[in-house]
Amino acid sequence: MLLENKVAVVTGSSRGIGRAIALELAGAGADVAINCTSKTCEAENVKQEIEDMGRRAAVIQGDISDPEFVNSMVKKVNNELGKASILVNNAGINRDNLLMRMKDEEWDDVLRVNLKGAFLCARAFSRDMLKSRSGRIINVSSVVGLTGNPGQANYCSAKAGLIGMSKSIARELGSRNITVNCVAPGFISTDMTQDLPEDKKDEMMKQIPLSQLGTPGDVASLVAFLASDAARYISGQVIAVDGGMTM
Repeated sequence: MLLENKVAVVTGSSRGIGRAIALELAGAGADVAINCTSKTCEAENVKQEIEDMGRRAAVIQGDISDPEFVNSMVKKVNNELGKASILVNNAGINRDNLLMRMKDEEWDDVLRVNLKGAFLCARAFSRDMLKSRSGRIINVSSVVGLTGNPGQANYCSAKAGLIGMSKSIARELGSRNITVNCVAPGFISTDMTQDLPEDKKDEMMKQIPLSQLGTPGDVASLVAFLASDAARYISGQVIAVDGGMTM
């Protein structure tokens, strides 16, 4: 297996893209720490699915934008699974609004979780990676971090910030054999997109050369590749999973 004897941490992994990533990494042989803020029951279901594959799993509930929680999460992962060599920063929220109507808290909440949370996790988990001179950090950004999107100034800023942060820490950590990359999903079929009106879905399809939505599995398979030794010479990159939308 590509990731046998590896320990992975996936933030925001109780459902959607994060869940698919956790299951994909487990299927490739990794033991997985599942992080969620409040979806405990769904996280327990993911844990059970991973254990049914014969891999170990742990659910660690908490807010990744809290430095104290992140430091405690590192200790819990070390105690329950061992030191993590793979970190996937997937957790994120959205608080969409037009610029003139966007409240300070809508801006602050999104930047706090989507960008600061990823920074805190990268800082905390990279300490052991530096000591072992090996590791993979994969940040889940978005195509809107590349293109922008009306009504999402906060979300797009956070996702663009993830790209800049990834490139910076890729340069910092590269000499210790730690790669850092960004995955930028486009329109992916999730609970959120399923609830969109049909006219909105039609508009989305017109932007995608492949004329179909992606699946969480499309993103997860790329993450698993980037986490493996097969991607050892890929770092500081932003790879879109978007059906050609941003080509």
